Amino acid sequence: MRIAPRSMTMFARPAAALLAVAMLSGCHWFRSDNVFEQPEASRPLEVPPDLDLPRTDGAMVPPGTSTTSVTRSSMASAPTPASGFNVGGDRDATFAKVGEVLAATEGVTIASRAQVLGAYDVSYQGSNFLVRVSAVEGGAYVSAVDPRGVPAGGDAPTRLLAILKAALGG
Repeated sequence: MRIAPRSMTMFARPAAALLAVAMLSGCHWFRSDNVFEQPEASRPLEVPPDLDLPRTDGAMVPPGTSTTSVTRSSMASAPTPASGFNVGGDRDATFAKVGEVLAATEGVTIASRAQVLGAYDVSYQGSNFLVRVSAVEGGAYVSAVDPRGVPAGGDAPTRLLAILKAALGG
């Protein structure tokens, strides 16, 4: 039995249309797996290997090392005796007393004060530094810190700390 040409075209057209739809529908057989051949907007985000995890090299400070952060509000112990002294009492009360002594000391200019941080930005004998009051066990710690965040050195901070220590009884 032979199929007439008209009946063949009757089946061929729908079959061809079905095949064309299958080919154009995005079947994975016809797509490229190469990411770089895709449009830039549809490419996956690439993260460099050193940026996919947070840094952990400074995550833990070994015991016995001191920190020199200016914004740290409390310290476990005093870093060095030359850079500060301990005072018994509440940190906020000590901060207020330090402010009174600084205001009464000749040659001291208070540029700003931040009670939340426990810091006075002062100028004394040509030096600019912070006078910090931090909470420690059993009281407060009064220290001088330079703009880099390390204990302030030099004559002016040492003299001012000596004046504060004498006035506060530290």
